[in-house]
Amino acid sequence: MELSELLAQLNRREPLIGGSEAFLLISAFSQEALKITAELNNSYHEPAEIPVIFSKLTGKQVDASFRLFPPFHTDFGKNITLGKNVFINSGCHFQDQGGIIIGDDVLIGHNVVLATLNHDFAPDQRGNLHPAPVIIKDRVWIGSSVTVLPGVTIGENAIVAAGATVTKDVPANTVVAGVPAKVIKQLKPEME
Repeated sequence: MELSELLAQLNRREPLIGGSEAFLLISAFSQEALKITAELNNSYHEPAEIPVIFSKLTGKQVDASFRLFPPFHTDFGKNITLGKNVFINSGCHFQDQGGIIIGDDVLIGHNVVLATLNHDFAPDQRGNLHPAPVIIKDRVWIGSSVTVLPGVTIGENAIVAAGATVTKDVPANTVVAGVPAKVIKQLKPEME
């Protein structure tokens, strides 16, 4: 199985059966991600070097406007897509097998977790994984220590308050807070 086939399966949200060829291939890419993130996290890099290293991690060209303060952790790396002018603060964990798509002008605070996998609910199938993407639209600000669960889309201009756990889609132009996150404020949309 090639990476492109694996990504297609993940992006179709097909379950990963424990021990399957796809499951084993993800494990191999996890080792590559660990190696690249160790390089990223364990020595100083000039700001211009960060997009280059991140491009190696994702297998896609990352825009030169991308900024990241290490450490950063991911257990796959190949299903992350970044827009322009994205900033990721230190201590973030991206579980990206199910897909993480981040739009333009996004700010992500310290210690944010983006999770895209669930285990099967049936005890005898708990080793099986169910992928679902996290999609973060343009101009979103995610505060520190937020957790975003699989299958969630955060709409344009939204703000997710620090410490929130996002379990369902966030409408555009809103502020959400709490566990689980709920809309606490409407924002005025940007003028066109």
